[in-house]
Amino acid sequence: MDKILEVKKYPDTILRCNSLPVEKITGEELQLFKDMLNTMRYFSGIGLAAPQVGINRRLIVAQLRERSFLLANPEVINVKGKDKMEERCLSVPDVHVNIERSYEVIVKGLNEEGKIVEVKAKGLLARVLLHEIDHLNAKLIIDYMNFLQRFKFNLNKRRH
Repeated sequence: MDKILEVKKYPDTILRCNSLPVEKITGEELQLFKDMLNTMRYFSGIGLAAPQVGINRRLIVAQLRERSFLLANPEVINVKGKDKMEERCLSVPDVHVNIERSYEVIVKGLNEEGKIVEVKAKGLLARVLLHEIDHLNAKLIIDYMNFLQRFKFNLNKRRH
């Protein structure tokens, strides 16, 4: 049965752990992919990483328009160009950060069938994939803030 998972919010410690590799795609990973997609859609996101739902595994999901991307052990193998855009994150609500990222990427990983695939992405999809891979490496959008933004963010966190 598919379910909506709890999205972990900063400063939950799981968000600061490097995720563990997935050995192979089993029924457990397939169910987690489904649950992550459901959770992402429920909260109106366009990407989600396993640590965001409390699971320390290298799994991400993304969806743009009608196309879904499910990847285990995603790894950036090529980047091109630069682009700056405001990003948000389900795990850091009410925060948006202007982040410069590569405009084009090639990401290699295991798909839901356990096959090695390469996803060539540009623009928003490239950004989403890079954002979710950041989560697997314990990096959050707040890590891209400049000193003053970070100071204000931490000040606001202490007040709440």
